[in-house]
Amino acid sequence: MELFGQTVICGILLGGMYALIAIGMTLIMGVMKIINLAHGALVMVGMYVTYFCFQEFGIDPYFGMFLSMPVLFFIGCLIQKYMINRLVEVESILPENQVLLTVGIMLVLTEAARLIFKSDYRSVATGYSSSTVFLGGMSISVPMVIGFFIAMVFTFLLHLFLTKTDLGKSIRATSQDRDAATYLGVNASRITMITFGIGSALAATGGSLLLPLFYLWPDIGHLFTAKSFIITILGGMGSTMGAIIGGLILGMAESLGATYISMGYKDMVGLVIFLLVLLFLPGGFRSLAKR
Repeated sequence: MELFGQTVICGILLGGMYALIAIGMTLIMGVMKIINLAHGALVMVGMYVTYFCFQEFGIDPYFGMFLSMPVLFFIGCLIQKYMINRLVEVESILPENQVLLTVGIMLVLTEAARLIFKSDYRSVATGYSSSTVFLGGMSISVPMVIGFFIAMVFTFLLHLFLTKTDLGKSIRATSQDRDAATYLGVNASRITMITFGIGSALAATGGSLLLPLFYLWPDIGHLFTAKSFIITILGGMGSTMGAIIGGLILGMAESLGATYISMGYKDMVGLVIFLLVLLFLPGGFRSLAKR
């Protein structure tokens, strides 16, 4: 029973950090109505920025995160304004071409990281990397606990931003009806650029929180793109709360799969759930609330 409890708790902690990354993707999808397949690559870039700060200047990853966030916000704004927006403004271009552009961006970012950092596996070792806290007979990783609570704080702050500020309300309005928001005086192009920047910054935040737990290499972005997409489908596209629920479900599924099946099949468990949801609940778990 203790093993089961420890597995579930670890899954929830990991899922909270997954959810923060997925919220960045679902925020972009909600406003731009496209699937950003470069999202995992942005996570990877954020992880490398945090890793570089740790390696060169000795900055703790949880503090380096506050440096990677503005860097990725700036990169995200540039990508949206000078790349994706060029296709969005051309009405004759199909939405599929915008998705293909994000694939190209993903490949460029991945190969740029490979050129700079090579394909070596890297990791961050801090004084608390292998530390654990005990809850009864269960041992829980300290980086998981810290990462989860920071992720929840950022999620709460994002909720306040979207519901209490004028800019946040403009983002929500643009997500619900871009044309109506434009008629009401919202600069939809500016909002879209800012939203992409915020989504990229959240990707960097989640990646930095996971850096003490994962090995880092240029292709790790593909892994996080898949996880973010699975969570987005689980929770329902465009739903922030759905992304949180989807992240927790994926984290627990992976943790239980690694414990009771095999560590090698951990990622497969998430893919199986993803396929089942697509087949039997295509609207995600959010559609259950509407029934």
